[in-house]
Amino acid sequence: MQIDQLNPPVLHVVHCIDTEGPLDEDIEATFKRIEGLFGVRLPVSGETLAALQRRDIPLNGLEHEIAAVITPDLLSYNRNWTDIRCMLDEALSLRFRREMTDENGRGWVYSWHCLDHLGYTSNPRRKDLGYGKIFHFYRDMLAETGSVDDEINWHFHPLSLTREPLAAATSYSNSMDILLSVLARRIIEDGWFPTTNRPGFHSERPDSHAFLEQWIPFDYANQSCVISESEQKDTHLGRFGDWRRAPLDWLGYHPHHDDYQVPGQCRRWIFRCLNVGTRLRQLTEADVHDAFRDALTRGSAILAFADHDYRDIRPDVRHVRKLLEKVGRDFPSVRLRFSGAEEAACLHTTALTKKTSEAPPEFLIELDGNRLHVWLANGSLFGPQPFLAVKTISGRYHHDNFDVVAPGRHWTYVLDEQTLHLSDVDSLGVGGAGRCGGYGVATIAISESRHS
Repeated sequence: MQIDQLNPPVLHVVHCIDTEGPLDEDIEATFKRIEGLFGVRLPVSGETLAALQRRDIPLNGLEHEIAAVITPDLLSYNRNWTDIRCMLDEALSLRFRREMTDENGRGWVYSWHCLDHLGYTSNPRRKDLGYGKIFHFYRDMLAETGSVDDEINWHFHPLSLTREPLAAATSYSNSMDILLSVLARRIIEDGWFPTTNRPGFHSERPDSHAFLEQWIPFDYANQSCVISESEQKDTHLGRFGDWRRAPLDWLGYHPHHDDYQVPGQCRRWIFRCLNVGTRLRQLTEADVHDAFRDALTRGSAILAFADHDYRDIRPDVRHVRKLLEKVGRDFPSVRLRFSGAEEAACLHTTALTKKTSEAPPEFLIELDGNRLHVWLANGSLFGPQPFLAVKTISGRYHHDNFDVVAPGRHWTYVLDEQTLHLSDVDSLGVGGAGRCGGYGVATIAISESRHS
């Protein structure tokens, strides 16, 4: 194959971390989880746990599957912020990052997809509950360590019908109060808006598909595998993390309106992103080989993988490095680039489509009496409207639709008896992602202008 010497093929290596903060699980909870996953009830003890890990207990063919769920590494949790900070002290260090460098001399790059633990009825895993606890910790930690190439991105866990914290769920519709308030707070309190998603529980459904299609251009979600079924009861027949119909390549695709798993004409990009350091849909050497091959044949590809910060990410990094070194020897013309998830998506999609990258949105906002005007002053906007955020004097956060004055350019929102009275509003904000990544945010502090 002839290689363009001026534009050699590039394989972006993207390490996504579902960033959920500390998590604790005692031995009773571990055995309860085994029962829930496999329908196997056993006496709770350290001896039984060790025997399960050694596959010494006959379990009608489930020995390997159960042992894979309870390996010592998987049960070694970061149980508090001290544990996480200890891990990050090395993982974020220049020495660790540069144990392997890419073709440009850049060390390892992380994409921290930060979650907010809100709305639960209890907290048996002793998570750090509250808005921004994880987002702010990582924002500050990256600033302290000069981690300028790392990204902070988006992660959201839909809540179950009972809002029981150990239950997984797929419905955005049942969690809209939490979802919308978090986005509104990101805009008003933190001046931030998401561009790049990692789905909670690896799952998307029609409602989340439609929501993401309005707001977020890049989605590291596809966990399609050659072998997609396991004996673990929570994943049978696509119950969670269903990507059985999705492409197996490392190029990304625009999803179909009616089926997020197949290519279509929607706007956002969905990229393949397998797991490392967990119990299923794991990245293999064959997957890495396929990613190098896609980069070679198409000029660009994204090899993306995900783990969690409540376990030690350093062994996962070293594992993937070994795969890259081994497989890379067979593809000497492919250049590795360690990239953030948003950065990789922007560079890759531009290279793949041969289109010029567009600037992120810049908004101009103005309050004329009780009518808010929003203009797209510069750049591009992904989706049909900016995200409207409203904070009341009582501290509640709301979202609503705009009225469209000029499609894609000018929107308005009226504060009156049909919505909220202006006198009840503390601040207003808008945010949005660009078509090629990047975001824009603008806010107005109503309470300050009221007293000026």
